[in-house]
Amino acid sequence: MADWYTVARASDIAPGTAAVVTAAKKQIALCNVDGEFFAVDDLCTHDYGTLGEGELVEDRIECPRHGALFDVRTGRAVTPPAVQPVATYPVRVQGEEIQVEIE
Repeated sequence: MADWYTVARASDIAPGTAAVVTAAKKQIALCNVDGEFFAVDDLCTHDYGTLGEGELVEDRIECPRHGALFDVRTGRAVTPPAVQPVATYPVRVQGEEIQVEIE
């Protein structure tokens, strides 16, 4: 069964930035793409770099270790060296609270 977890306030994450949050003991990179929020696993599938510490460029987040890019909307690995996608999670905003759904 899936549950919704409040992980941040919308005002805490500026457009064009990402932050590492925790929901159900999972580290998640929460990304603000022009006011729309997306959640992906925080660890790069190539070498386990922390994606939430990487740069968000439009709807892609860059791993700070080797530069792999992931589409935050789909989790797809866009550029090598990563070839495997990262998991994505549903996000909703309730008032000022950002919530992520975890199975």
